[in-house]
Amino acid sequence: MVRVTYGAPRHRKKLRFFKQARGYRGGRHRLWRTVQESVRRAWAYAYRDRRQKKRQFRRLWIIRINAASRMRGISYSRFIDGLKKSGIDLNRKQLSELAIHDPKAFDTLVDQAKSVHA
Repeated sequence: MVRVTYGAPRHRKKLRFFKQARGYRGGRHRLWRTVQESVRRAWAYAYRDRRQKKRQFRRLWIIRINAASRMRGISYSRFIDGLKKSGIDLNRKQLSELAIHDPKAFDTLVDQAKSVHA
């Protein structure tokens, strides 16, 4: 039976991993086992954080809308409920941008939401 070493394919695989580990400090870019660990862990974090990024942005938008609506005398939940009931279909990202860059438009939306609850 001939001993198979997988010379070239194994070398290519290692090169791929070492290339990914460029810029890591210490053994994390130099030692094969540590490089494998570090790169795989980085992939796992990247996968997880691509999903968390969406959650975190939504949280940020909600915080901004809440702050802007409270400055105008209405809570976030009443504001969103008022918009839904008055048939205004804007997502939280758009509302957040309006609150920051176009306060007059946001004021009209707040008035709309308040009129539903009055």
